[in-house]
Amino acid sequence: MGEKRPRTQCAAVPYAIVDNRLCVLLVTSRDTGRWIVPKGWPKKKVKPCDQAAQEAFEEAGVIGKIAKKPIGSYRYQKRLKKGSVACDVEVFLLKAEREAEDWRERQQRTKRWMPPAEAAGLVSEAGLAELLLKLGDFLPS
Repeated sequence: MGEKRPRTQCAAVPYAIVDNRLCVLLVTSRDTGRWIVPKGWPKKKVKPCDQAAQEAFEEAGVIGKIAKKPIGSYRYQKRLKKGSVACDVEVFLLKAEREAEDWRERQQRTKRWMPPAEAAGLVSEAGLAELLLKLGDFLPS
């Protein structure tokens, strides 16, 4: 029996300049409490970038301007009730403009702003860590 094709997800990396330093926002996963970026499954008739922005709002309460093109992708194993599935995650930058006081998953996750290098050290996916370390290369000047 062959391996299943990887599923696709879309993710947002919210960023902002805090005290003259570039910072990104990570959230914890609901199941294991690992540090991750907001991400989710694509929806029909919704552009991947718009879905990534929606995930950033639902998981972290962040509202901002989403990039139309991904900065890259990474692969990870998504744990499901019946085993796990490989996922290829398209990553979009989200320039954070404001944070909501209340959002859907506020009680289920922790969120934290931090420099990209610190974020890269906290995420467990090597491909995501690489993207976070190169984040400055992708930002509009």
